[in-house]
Amino acid sequence: MENLLDGWGITLATFSPLVGVAIMMLIPKEREEQHKLIALVTSLWVAFVGVLLLIWFDLDHTDKLQYVVDKVWIDIISSRYAVGIDGMSLPLILLTMLVVPLCIVYSWNHFPEPVNPKAFLILILVLETGMIGTFVAQDLVLFFVFFEVVLLPMFFMIAVWGGDDRRYASLKFFLYTLFGSALMLVSFLALFFLTGADTFTFTGLADAVAGGGVSRNAQLWIFGGMFLGFGIKVPMFPFHTWLPDAHTQAPTVGSVILAAVLLKLGTYGFVRIAIPILPEAAVSWAPWIGLLAVVGIIYGALGCLAQTDMKRLIAFSSVAHMGFVMLGIATLTDFGINAAIMGMVAHGLITGMLFFLAGSVKERYHTLEISRLGGLLVQAPRMGWIFGFCAMASLGLPGLAGFWGEFPAILSAYNPGNGVPVETFRTFMVIAALGTVLAAGYLLWLLQRAAFGTPSEEFADDPHITDTTKHEWISWAPLLALIVAIGIYPNLVFRVTDGAVDASLTPCLSVEGEEAERLHCADVYKIGHEDGHGDGDHGDHGDHDHDDEHAATGN
Repeated sequence: MENLLDGWGITLATFSPLVGVAIMMLIPKEREEQHKLIALVTSLWVAFVGVLLLIWFDLDHTDKLQYVVDKVWIDIISSRYAVGIDGMSLPLILLTMLVVPLCIVYSWNHFPEPVNPKAFLILILVLETGMIGTFVAQDLVLFFVFFEVVLLPMFFMIAVWGGDDRRYASLKFFLYTLFGSALMLVSFLALFFLTGADTFTFTGLADAVAGGGVSRNAQLWIFGGMFLGFGIKVPMFPFHTWLPDAHTQAPTVGSVILAAVLLKLGTYGFVRIAIPILPEAAVSWAPWIGLLAVVGIIYGALGCLAQTDMKRLIAFSSVAHMGFVMLGIATLTDFGINAAIMGMVAHGLITGMLFFLAGSVKERYHTLEISRLGGLLVQAPRMGWIFGFCAMASLGLPGLAGFWGEFPAILSAYNPGNGVPVETFRTFMVIAALGTVLAAGYLLWLLQRAAFGTPSEEFADDPHITDTTKHEWISWAPLLALIVAIGIYPNLVFRVTDGAVDASLTPCLSVEGEEAERLHCADVYKIGHEDGHGDGDHGDHGDHDHDDEHAATGN
């Protein structure tokens, strides 16, 4: 079995959903139960393959790509079918494989209007292929293809099954992300042609850049294109405006998938592609990324305080939470990027749960206007307690996953990487810490308005307002369990990610003095001991026992 997984494991996991789609296409849409069963079995099969990949994944060598497949794909453009899994991608792949079957179970008796389980479930399975493919791709063209595969299914999910303003929201989502993708594609092509590389693989391009194939100015422009492309997907301030509209209008499971996984495609692009391949440009861009990150934290929190709709408030909270992720990434340190990946996982679990809850509230009350809600703990006590638990997790209560998604990211800003202005990032750290206070404010306000008190006269005697159902329990229990498990034992994630993150960063971002000289950091990357940063402020950034080859490639 292990040998089979080595050759076919990733391909099975990535493309199995499309097999389910093909089978469903052959079955008339009237056979709803068959479609539900096929979609569920397909997603569970993918999850099973994911569990096998996890079992045989070598946790002692998370820095190495495992289950690698590298075959000729489109020879005429030098693109390869290159896939693999390491410690950075594994948590996000498993998160995807978990969320999709839970969404299918939740939808079992909750399909939005117009009720068409066949089309709806096909879109979810296509989304799964796109999301997994993005996380396993090791070739820029392959990455771009999978990155774009998710665009159309989510567009149709919002445009067909969304709320009253679904056309506006879906078009805005499509145009924003398409614009970002166009800039990203131009950057990828510029990187390929300017380096003179004979491959689009990540390692090949990193080697070409490290060999001096691209001028500093060109690197800055290429990184800027990637920054816009990935930043719109995150979304970072000021490119965030599509997100609240998309979340507000999307059906429940659409919002869950968007929050839990799709937003992570942008942040993953930064840590997998932009920073490892272009470390010198990353240093120059880091203060701007950090600035927009903390502005997003504060703006997102203030935006939450101004909202009257529950889903829109949760959407604005995502802007703030992803700000913490981007702050960790902007530090360019092992500690900061580990914190960022933890933030991605924690946000996926917690905010995904909050959107599940918002969907269930809307189904019962037929509104998400916060002023009309109240007394959830009276009418549906179990749901009310779950809502309170998720609110505590989202505001970063210690002992729950949200804490490890925010606190380490804030802490990492105290000692950013070489070449990154220390005083600036310590200022960012203070501002980000203030953002946690605002988060407590808007989440506790939402909890108090929606869950506490007595039900309004409008809903006091409504027989449709019932407590948590069987399908809801099945959908929510794994997420709730993981929020607690990661909160108590964060090494469930950190142990997996640390080696891979450390290997992806050039040692020049952390070493100083004689070691920086030995690695020629000042000559190659314009960073290191000669930039005035080696004054002892930096602290220890982890294990830097890297070889010379690693230093030369920056990968």
